[in-house]
Amino acid sequence: MSALQDRYINPLTDFGFKKLFGSEPNKALLIDFLNQILPERHRIKDLSYARNEQVGTKKLDRKAIFDLYCIGESGERFIVEMQKAKQNFFQDRSIYYASFPIQEQAQKGVWNYQLEPVYTVGILDFIFDDHRSDSELLHLVEWKNQRCEVFYDKLKFIYIELPKFTKREEELETQFDKWLYVFRYLSQLQDRPPKLREKVFEQLFEAAEIAKFSAEDRTAYESSLKYYRDLQNVVNTSREEGREEGREEGLARGREERSIEIARQLKKSGVAVALIQAATGLSKADIEKL
Repeated sequence: MSALQDRYINPLTDFGFKKLFGSEPNKALLIDFLNQILPERHRIKDLSYARNEQVGTKKLDRKAIFDLYCIGESGERFIVEMQKAKQNFFQDRSIYYASFPIQEQAQKGVWNYQLEPVYTVGILDFIFDDHRSDSELLHLVEWKNQRCEVFYDKLKFIYIELPKFTKREEELETQFDKWLYVFRYLSQLQDRPPKLREKVFEQLFEAAEIAKFSAEDRTAYESSLKYYRDLQNVVNTSREEGREEGREEGLARGREERSIEIARQLKKSGVAVALIQAATGLSKADIEKL
């Protein structure tokens, strides 16, 4: 389906995410979303967007380019990332990215090292492998000591596993539920759901309506959506191939276990090793071990 046949953009695309949450006219949307997951003392009243390309302290240092980077009116730093597929060393990348808004707070001359809080928020279009059996979709990662007491409360990582969110519109209860519903289903909607009629979502639907885009924005969105769909196809194909490979491995393992059991019974009955080999395909050494 062409992107232009949908009524609303897909917020999981690069273009859609930055269009809705990364522009000054729409920052109320980002503020409302972040306030659903931040602790009470760090709720945001206002924020400003900062440069999303960060460089190290030396010319040869690697860069970091965030999806969104913003600063709350009290100085808190927020990195907000839309992650569409699993990556190797994902946690390492999160730590590395968080180091930039920490380092940029350094002051020249005499400085007492006091830092403002840094939050990394990851909206994930996948599930962590070690969380597949866990129904919890919001993960707060903090720096704790051996007694599980928070050692440093100014560095936090918040991850949301979107595929675990399966509520229907009539099941939406909290504002957080409503935002996750938007992330998952906005591009599939043709009308504004009754439960999303409040002011902040009215603004979101206005900003997300493709018919109101300029020709340039439509072209950019088409390109971004194509990249997103291609990536999803690659991920789904890899997942299916993995399942098929797992089935084949399971069948092969089952056949081998059956052959071993047959060989064990034949050996008990005093059948010659050569005949057992012919019947099961096992090696002489494997049969003698039984």
